[in-house]
Amino acid sequence: MKRNYIIFIAMIAVNSMMAQSEIPDSIEGLELNEVVVKGEKPQIKGKDGIMVVDLPNIVKDKPVSNILEALGYLPGVVNNNGMIGLAGTSDVTIILNGELTNMPLQNLYQLLYTTPIDRLKTVEVMYTAPAKYHVNGAVINVVLKTPTPLDGLQGQVRAGYNQGHYGSYGGGLAATYAVNDWTFDLNYGLSHSKSWNHEETYSNHLFEGQRSMIEDNMRRISESWSNTIYAAATYKRLRLTYNGQITSSAKGRSLSDGTLGSFTNNYIYNGPINYHNIAMRYSAPFGLTVGGDYTYYGEKRNQSLFQKSDYLLGELNKQDINRWHVYLDQQHQLGKWQLSYGVEYQRADDRSSQKIGDSEGFSGTTSEDVADAYIGVQRSFDWGLSFNVSAKGEYYHNNYQHNWNFIPQLGATYYKTPKSIFQLNLSTIRVYPSYWELRNGTSHINPYAKVLGNPSLQPYLNYAGQFSYIFKQKYVATLYVQYADKATVQLPYQSPDELSLIYQTINTNYKRTVCLNLNVPFNVGYIWNATATANVFNQREKADHFHDISFDNKKWIFYGALNNSFKFSQNTPLSLSVDFTYISPSIQGLADLSALWKVDAGLKWQFGKKRCCEIDLQANDIFNRWSPTMTIRHAGQDYRMKVRDMTRNLKLTFIWRFNGFKPKNESGIDTSRFGTGK
Repeated sequence: MKRNYIIFIAMIAVNSMMAQSEIPDSIEGLELNEVVVKGEKPQIKGKDGIMVVDLPNIVKDKPVSNILEALGYLPGVVNNNGMIGLAGTSDVTIILNGELTNMPLQNLYQLLYTTPIDRLKTVEVMYTAPAKYHVNGAVINVVLKTPTPLDGLQGQVRAGYNQGHYGSYGGGLAATYAVNDWTFDLNYGLSHSKSWNHEETYSNHLFEGQRSMIEDNMRRISESWSNTIYAAATYKRLRLTYNGQITSSAKGRSLSDGTLGSFTNNYIYNGPINYHNIAMRYSAPFGLTVGGDYTYYGEKRNQSLFQKSDYLLGELNKQDINRWHVYLDQQHQLGKWQLSYGVEYQRADDRSSQKIGDSEGFSGTTSEDVADAYIGVQRSFDWGLSFNVSAKGEYYHNNYQHNWNFIPQLGATYYKTPKSIFQLNLSTIRVYPSYWELRNGTSHINPYAKVLGNPSLQPYLNYAGQFSYIFKQKYVATLYVQYADKATVQLPYQSPDELSLIYQTINTNYKRTVCLNLNVPFNVGYIWNATATANVFNQREKADHFHDISFDNKKWIFYGALNNSFKFSQNTPLSLSVDFTYISPSIQGLADLSALWKVDAGLKWQFGKKRCCEIDLQANDIFNRWSPTMTIRHAGQDYRMKVRDMTRNLKLTFIWRFNGFKPKNESGIDTSRFGTGK
């Protein structure tokens, strides 16, 4: 079963600083005492519609040890249990040094987690990324310091244990080495994870004029070993990278008891789940950049459904994907104008199949082609305005449909003095469904509930606009609007034709969000450093054809957070964090979601020579309240699901850095379109 919970956040500020000085009437015989001038380094700068954030300075006294944790302190960014989101956007892509490489999201977060703050130079937040980045929509560009041959071999070793309902553990090694014109990077992680989920459902199903209450109490357990590998070699302007993720011994089980009886659903993967990507990129000195990459993904999953000890049915799901991607970019500096243009092409062949019992569910190859060309300009004026604007034409084609899209992007910044900075961003994002969702397959949760594919599912366009005010290069207020045309949603639907609960991703009319983000960072000396976050938004989701019914759901929603860090002396190696988060009742499609709240705490201790060792202790969702109740009561639908997951966990991490570790990092896109568990 697929459950998506979307939490929006945001930030702003209103604060003032005053300084007074007294000048004596006469300086004759004046004896000057020691003069101490205190200044505050600007945290945020703006140019071309881009926020340039001095993140190392923001988190210098906070109990964070890596870039992934630090990103949660960016204006408008939230780190929700390791998942990075940006206020005012439906999705955000993290890139490194202005470059996008293909990497699973898990690999990306693993690398960010193993990269220390000392390696970070600055971060750029782009609500509208110029087309030259080959990313539609919002981008967080992590800019890192460049290692030199004088640094020698540097590295970091990490080991950790996470106790939730079950224990999980793992470790990793990250290292970098530079010699002459060569730079080498390696990152390896090995982890064993075991998760537990629990949900209670109550489906008051209307069928043939009568209501039938079907209750179910389901517990789900999943377990796997995961290997993540990143390796790169750079010679002058040429770079070759490999990203790999191999998941072995993966298995899962769901146990349900209820009105229809007791059922067991076993999921076993026949062989490892493989993700491999190899990429090459060359940047010429005259502004030309050419690159390409190849991706392979494969998995094979067996599913067996039992009622007590009686075998009911079995499914064999296979997915085998090959994807090629090439691009070419050219950039010219024409006086004060910068002109860029380029082309991009991607092809994917999805050879997937499903077999249910003795019958063939589906098999065959689905091909997808995406081609685009863009042109963009960038300019800064002496009187305070700077902007970048681009336009991209895109062609999309698969076995079921094809269409043309026009995708404009605009980012602009205006300020006369750094005290007040104004930014405007307009963007268009095309969101594609997963490959498995486009198949006409069926996955059975139990005899009552099932997940259906949808070959007619269409990509949808998300239009977004953000207007930000940055006050004193520190506080940020953002007003934004999002409109997702033909947005997709997957929710339970009680079929009128059979006693069956259906999960199927379908297109709606639209999803619209209007929001004001408020953020106030403040501190009391070196002892208390805090950031108060508030986000008030109105969300509306409308569908004329959700299966055979319609809905128009809308609601005002509030999100608030207070992040605190404490140090009890200026140079202490010990720091403490306590964070509070709350979201009011919200909506998803025609469903209503209950309010959520949580309290997190963390302790960091640095020790050893030059504080090369570190121990982090984190307690997340201490009161285990970050799980919602979903209710649907509309047009004859009567359904409630109470999620009772174990979101409370205790995490202990040990880190050892050798030779002043300053590793290079990479980033890329996620694998959300891969996998049969959709």
